[in-house]
Amino acid sequence: MESAQDRKPCGASRTIMTQLVFPQDTNHHGTMFGGKLMEYIDKTAAIAGMRHARKPVVTASSDSMDFLKPIRLGEVIQLEAFVTRTFRSSMEIYVKVDSEQPYTGERQTTVTAFLTGVALGEDGRPAPIPEVYPETEEERWLHESAEDRHAQRQERRRRRSGK
Repeated sequence: MESAQDRKPCGASRTIMTQLVFPQDTNHHGTMFGGKLMEYIDKTAAIAGMRHARKPVVTASSDSMDFLKPIRLGEVIQLEAFVTRTFRSSMEIYVKVDSEQPYTGERQTTVTAFLTGVALGEDGRPAPIPEVYPETEEERWLHESAEDRHAQRQERRRRRSGK
């Protein structure tokens, strides 16, 4: 990790993307394609990771992607991502997707996801990143619970690699 003065608040990486759901974004049910939404989630997480690390960031894992409610044609979606916890070169990035019915203003959370990003140095290898610290209640909860999610990811990776 870098020195204490290089610590950054979670909010410094906060990234927001807003999109209108068009017919080409939907399936035959009139709801948004999950894969299209996953593309937006990955992009938003990558931007949040780059804002934190100020280096290129690649996605190492995507887990706990929970599709809670369908997103319908004509709705507005807002993706919000920020870094919740950092390790040596990796970071956990939380992404929340809300949908909005633009004529009524009704909003609901439709998807939540956790991704792991890894910062890369000029040599293309994992590079150290600053620590992150929470400021809001939501950030504190996500920051404190990230250690358990990180341990689960490490164990899953160990099991899958056979080591």
